[in-house]
Amino acid sequence: MTDTTDTPAETFRPEARSPRGFADKRARDLRAERTILEAVSAVYERYGFEALDTGAFEYADALGKFLPDSDRPNEGVFALQDDDDQWMALRYDLTAPLARFAAQNWETLPKPFRRYAFGPVWRNEKPGPGRFRQFIQCDADTVGSARPEADAEIIAMAVEGLEAAGLPRGAAVLKINNRKLLNGLLTAAGADSAGQKLAVLRAVDKLDRLGVEGVRLLLGEGRLDESGDFTKGAGLTGKAVDQVLDFVQAGAGGRAATLDNIARVVAGSAEGDEGLLELSRIDAALSSLGIADDQAIVDPSIVRGLEYYTGAVFEAELLLSTTDEKGNKVTFGSIGGGGRYDDLVARFTGTVTPATGFSFGVSRLAAALRAAGQEAGGLARGPVVVIAFDDAHMPEYFKVVGELRAAGIPAEVYLGTSGMRPQMKYADRRLSPAAIMLGGDEIAAGTVTIKDLDLGRELASGVADNAAWKAERPGQQTIPRGELVAAVRKIIGS
Repeated sequence: MTDTTDTPAETFRPEARSPRGFADKRARDLRAERTILEAVSAVYERYGFEALDTGAFEYADALGKFLPDSDRPNEGVFALQDDDDQWMALRYDLTAPLARFAAQNWETLPKPFRRYAFGPVWRNEKPGPGRFRQFIQCDADTVGSARPEADAEIIAMAVEGLEAAGLPRGAAVLKINNRKLLNGLLTAAGADSAGQKLAVLRAVDKLDRLGVEGVRLLLGEGRLDESGDFTKGAGLTGKAVDQVLDFVQAGAGGRAATLDNIARVVAGSAEGDEGLLELSRIDAALSSLGIADDQAIVDPSIVRGLEYYTGAVFEAELLLSTTDEKGNKVTFGSIGGGGRYDDLVARFTGTVTPATGFSFGVSRLAAALRAAGQEAGGLARGPVVVIAFDDAHMPEYFKVVGELRAAGIPAEVYLGTSGMRPQMKYADRRLSPAAIMLGGDEIAAGTVTIKDLDLGRELASGVADNAAWKAERPGQQTIPRGELVAAVRKIIGS
């Protein structure tokens, strides 16, 4: 006989998974990012820049080239339609919101308007290794000054900011170029169309990967790669190809020497001469600000977004040797960049408003520092843990954490139900500097026992040979209760 008793429907249990391109961050990552942001913000404010935070959403038509069209409202951005039928999207970067804010409030803003901003941005793109759909950017911009010195100050601030974030001098360099130089050179060489100029820019951008001869082919008729695929070239003549290659190889180390080389290549081009003058003024200002040639150089091969920028462009390149967790060499390359964009605010006002800025990815910089063994903020330390031996003594345990917290020392009472050994393992996993043991005997005697967990970790990592250091750091000590705070401070070094 078949059992026809009704059985309850199977409970739906969703799979625990993160959406692709969105990362969970624990204390280590958050501490590194916070350390970088605090250090860089202090530099920006010392330069007189004002903090600004705009909302996560902007109207989609304010996002420029990332504007969704009617058929693809999510193209490039995460967009939704408001109840008034207007499309709005999560911000793609921090520059478009600044342009909107400046246009909206221009009459009441101090001019030039100098602001810095940081926060998450969102991109509706295919995620991949190291490529996320949400990440944190940090920007600084000056809106309303056409002076090349405004570019120089942004560059100097970027140099100081990256060093303050944890990159020692020599670990990164700011590379500077100017769109007008190559524009003038191409015009003089007969490359008049926007499409041909863009093809030249794309070819030059491959100099590091393909070398001079590979770029020469792309500047001319085209290049056949190893797979047999043919890439159509920019179609320049032989003389024009030589001029472009002479220009991108004009870097001579020092800024002054490079500018002299560039002057010989672009001589006779009005737009090129204008760009050269701007770079000369940037160089003079950087020298006055104490930015040396090893911190910021002129590099004619930098073509970062030259179809978007209107003048100076700059890119921060990481020079540190970095490795991944398996010891494999990792190349980070560019960790930030920017330039002059005098047309962005005009999208709203119709009036050209000069602007210049720099942006870097905070998470990318944190990852680069970690790969170089120079993690921002150091390890995320846990709290001092008070071991819970007996429920009857909970009031005493909380008095101890109260004393420690009042002294500015992070502390917690273990509130699980495990015994002493698992509690000690818990404290170790939290990277706690110390564990406090307060049993009935200690309470009666007015004492407390402290176990130095930092010492144990150091000994386990091979520091055991330093006898003097060991003698100064008893692994476990029982002391009068009144000496608790001082003893813990000694362990944590504060």
